[in-house]
Amino acid sequence: MAALQNSTLEAIASNQAQLLGDWLAGLEANGATRNIKEQDLRQETREFLQLVIDGLRSESGDNITAAGWEEARRFLDKLSASRAQIGQESHQTAYFIFALKGPLFTLLQQHYREQPALLAEQLWEVSQLLDGFGLHTIRTYQKAREGVIKRQQEELLELSTPVVKLWDGVLALPLIGTLDSQRSQTVMESLLQRIVDTGSEIAIIDITGVPTVDTLVAQHLLKTVTAIRLMGADCIISGVRPQIAQTIVHLGLDLGTLTTKSNLADALRLALTRLGTGLGERA
Repeated sequence: MAALQNSTLEAIASNQAQLLGDWLAGLEANGATRNIKEQDLRQETREFLQLVIDGLRSESGDNITAAGWEEARRFLDKLSASRAQIGQESHQTAYFIFALKGPLFTLLQQHYREQPALLAEQLWEVSQLLDGFGLHTIRTYQKAREGVIKRQQEELLELSTPVVKLWDGVLALPLIGTLDSQRSQTVMESLLQRIVDTGSEIAIIDITGVPTVDTLVAQHLLKTVTAIRLMGADCIISGVRPQIAQTIVHLGLDLGTLTTKSNLADALRLALTRLGTGLGERA
């Protein structure tokens, strides 16, 4: 089985400046430097090239899962996470590795120009090593990107369920978009926590921005209302448009004792009446 020669290692170690210059030029030419400071990129390429040299000296070969490549793998894990956070694509991230191939191949061609058989062998070994690093980078990038997307979804979910204090003792939660199981849980948790924090007696859930109300949405609303009542508060659903009312009747949905109003203003007026503020429903 072929292996990387000590001569290959020495050629790489003694020509680091040339390799780094050509590597950086390749990265810039292929757009792999987007959103990355030049100083940071220089530091990353210099650090990784040194990790490659250290790994080769440990005689770990092209098996990147070997113990000698642990630091290199750890470096690439951090690199992939940082690239995912700044919005780079997976191919741009992987190209950080693959752009090193050209400079290394050129160097080895010059170094083994009198030994074509050995050149072919060493080119294959170096290619296998860098391909392994590239695939590792793509895998870790995908995991990091999935984590970023999940956090963004959670943040957007929180932003899409703002609980507003309309009056002393009255909270409002305007809903916009589809109400699915995950969002329903977030709505319930946010609203219940705000009821506890403010000591409010009435919560208004405004569904003006909810495009459709089907059986599933109605079930989510009923569960939220039940939870609110268990907390000792009351709940009013506002924003029941004619189309939604017709849909509810057509589906035969039973909203039980649920209090509904056509708009937020009517719901607030009813809430103030129940609180006995004297500012409630007109006579």
